[in-house]
Amino acid sequence: QVQLVESGGGLVQAGGSLRLSCAASGRTFSSYAMGWFRQAPGKGREFVAAISRSGGTTRYADSVKGRFTISRDNAKNTVYLQMTSLKPEDTAVYFCAAAISPFTTYITWSEGTYDYWGQGTQVTVSS
Repeated sequence: QVQLVESGGGLVQAGGSLRLSCAASGRTFSSYAMGWFRQAPGKGREFVAAISRSGGTTRYADSVKGRFTISRDNAKNTVYLQMTSLKPEDTAVYFCAAAISPFTTYITWSEGTYDYWGQGTQVTVSS
């Protein structure tokens, strides 16, 4: 069982930056691939970024590529999402998720393959 708690959301002006954190409970954090998803008002949840359990492999949605960076610190049981050059269309609730990882470089961008989810943190970007 893994519990995930996101933090770092807030209100920011367009062009600004935020760093989201997701703290995981348990001693097996390094066994999981991690991902960030978001859900804007009236829309479905969409993939944002993912990282392998070692941190060596990452993947991003085209809409955030070059602006967002996912990273993890296995010693701190935490995954991060550094967001820069924020746009109003980035406004959403951001969720982190954990997926059981069968091998070191495994990552997934499919919502249905994640096993655990956090409660989400709101990010609002004003124009």
